[in-house]
Amino acid sequence: MNIEKTHLFDNPKNVKRLLYALYFCCGLLVVLDFVIKRKVYHSWENLWAFYPIYGFVGCVVLVFVASWMRLILMRDEDYYDSPETADKADLAEKAEIAGKAENTAAVLHAGDKHVRD
Repeated sequence: MNIEKTHLFDNPKNVKRLLYALYFCCGLLVVLDFVIKRKVYHSWENLWAFYPIYGFVGCVVLVFVASWMRLILMRDEDYYDSPETADKADLAEKAEIAGKAENTAAVLHAGDKHVRD
């Protein structure tokens, strides 16, 4: 009895409905752009489809800048845990855990003696 929970967008019909709703909203905004008089601050804002073009160019620039930054900021996969330090760190961690376990056992044992006295 393997019943999986279905989510809203697991059904392809729901995905199509969402896309149609988004298309409708985009079309409505284009129509409203002709109807509603906007207050513009610069003359280029009067151009038809200025804001969609501006948004598209902004996204493209963002992708190019991010790919350029990736070349500078990207580190190796084992940047924080290089093979040379990994073995030393693992040994130190194991020794620390063992030391804590010994200390805990000694404290518990000493505590037992004190409680019994």
